Amino acid sequence: MSPFNAVFTALADPTRRRILQMLRDRPMSSGEIANGFSHSWATVSRHLHVLKAARLVLVEKNGQHVWYELNTTVMQDLVEHVLDWSAKGKSDA
Repeated sequence: MSPFNAVFTALADPTRRRILQMLRDRPMSSGEIANGFSHSWATVSRHLHVLKAARLVLVEKNGQHVWYELNTTVMQDLVEHVLDWSAKGKSDA
């Protein structure tokens, strides 16, 4: 099983992709992220949990706040993985 299965599952949802876009510029608190959606707090929290499980976000607790940051390392690994598929496909032809 691919170690990227959790990443692909996380990226399949448009809300989670939007959260990742929001985190491109800077880390954000969970409250800031939730304010960007009309979803309930529980729904946003569930999406954040999926992103965390896929290691697409880094999480830091600071007092009462939880901060989320885009994990660019996982994104880079994913791009390399996808490019590897392409390279293998060309060499197999």
